[in-house]
Amino acid sequence: MAVPYFAVKVGKAGKATPHAEYISREGKYAQRLQQGEKLEATASGNMPKWAADKPLEFWKSADLYERKNGSVYREHEIALPRELTPAQRVALVKEWVSQELGDRHAYTWAIHNKTALDGGEQPHVHLMFSERTNDGIERDPEQYFKRYNGKYPERGGAKKHRSGETPTERKEALKAMRERWESLHNAHLAQHGHQSAAISMKSLAAQGIDRKAEPKRLPSVHNALLRKANADRAARQAVADIKADRVVKIRDGGGGEFQS
Repeated sequence: MAVPYFAVKVGKAGKATPHAEYISREGKYAQRLQQGEKLEATASGNMPKWAADKPLEFWKSADLYERKNGSVYREHEIALPRELTPAQRVALVKEWVSQELGDRHAYTWAIHNKTALDGGEQPHVHLMFSERTNDGIERDPEQYFKRYNGKYPERGGAKKHRSGETPTERKEALKAMRERWESLHNAHLAQHGHQSAAISMKSLAAQGIDRKAEPKRLPSVHNALLRKANADRAARQAVADIKADRVVKIRDGGGGEFQS
């Protein structure tokens, strides 16, 4: 079933390049694809001219020139519905990127799909984007990430967009964003005949559900549980195969159970 998971993360200087490689499964992360994990799709956009055909150069420059104590990128990590096909999930992600970023922010996204604990798919998207806003001014990599100059924009870096300066403003902005995702997600499910899999981004209490939310697991714990679940499924399948093989042998060998 579709899962209502939406997290916003912030990356500091030095984190953008390895994270872009991680979500795109490049470099040392390419081996993840040999471990049963799927990279369904990946794309980048809104890059300045000097990074239009090599988005990794954008993130390398961000790590190099962005202020050391500043944020280099923001990321949306969102669960995608297994009810949709890979192509339909790509369409959902593209519409979300168009709606939330437009042509204003450089971005890279990737859809990963791994095996969930129940043996089904667990598709999700990583969308990382720069807070720097495209304003039509051509800047080289170093200038692009300098401090913005309000009086003379062409002399400074690209301006950063903020989703609120106070904790309350940022909380309200996140709440509104999660509501927009719920609406778009459910619209795509309905479009393809999966209305029953609609999600709600409200808390369980707000939905009137009297149950505690499942605790968040560390990756190491999740991987251990996944290995156990896979082993249990393999054992059950082996037992089923043995039983099926015995039935075939009885049929082929004229066993008493099937004699007339």
